[in-house]
Amino acid sequence: SWNPDNDCCDWYCVTCDSTTNRINSLTIFAGKLSGQIPAQVGDLPYLQTLEFHKLSNLSGPIQPSIAKLKSLKFLRLSNTNISGSVPDFLSQLKNLTFLDLSFNNLTGSIPSSLSQLPNLNALHLDRNKLTGHIPYSFGQFQGTIPDLFLSHNQLSGKIPTSFATMDFDRIDLSRNKLEGDASVIFGENKKTQIVDLSRNLLEFNLSKVKFPTSLISLDINHNSIKGSIPVQITQLPDLQFLNVSYNRLCG
Repeated sequence: SWNPDNDCCDWYCVTCDSTTNRINSLTIFAGKLSGQIPAQVGDLPYLQTLEFHKLSNLSGPIQPSIAKLKSLKFLRLSNTNISGSVPDFLSQLKNLTFLDLSFNNLTGSIPSSLSQLPNLNALHLDRNKLTGHIPYSFGQFQGTIPDLFLSHNQLSGKIPTSFATMDFDRIDLSRNKLEGDASVIFGENKKTQIVDLSRNLLEFNLSKVKFPTSLISLDINHNSIKGSIPVQITQLPDLQFLNVSYNRLCG
């Protein structure tokens, strides 16, 4: 419990720096917390970890005061009922290495400014109700190239051609309404390991695709992909999972 008569560093879900005694972590999950994210969370300037996870009664928008948390490295607001848009102000949190907004009721488009987070290792926007195109800027991440998870939304349009220069380790764009050519994701000289493009409207010639030798898992089922399975796929040394079902492949 959070008793104001006790040292806040002893409170449940709160962690403090052992030297400064400043709160650097607030992690609340699988509880009965209800209402909106309190604005006062922005008054913790030394916070490095903020997590609200598996809180089905947490609602409302993502709190704007979070933009004040300039030391924040880990932000997870997932498995809740928060709604509204993915806020552009998140791009101000330049120290973020992990951003997880999955399993919510977020709507609207994805802000292109998220590509300006220079230290991001993983971006989870999956399992929301996001619409619009994947930002072209997601093929121009500044600094670290994050693992990208955008599945189970309502994203449409084509995969940005800028992805041709991005070397994602993991990318999941499955269960959207994406169309056109996805071959820009691949390339012999890339180090991509896991790709899931399943259940979209993608249409390209698989025969002409050159795959990275690092590929471990490839799922492109339920699209309109043409051509035949390249011999190169059978020669990938680390491939453990392959699903090309429900396409227009021949041969």
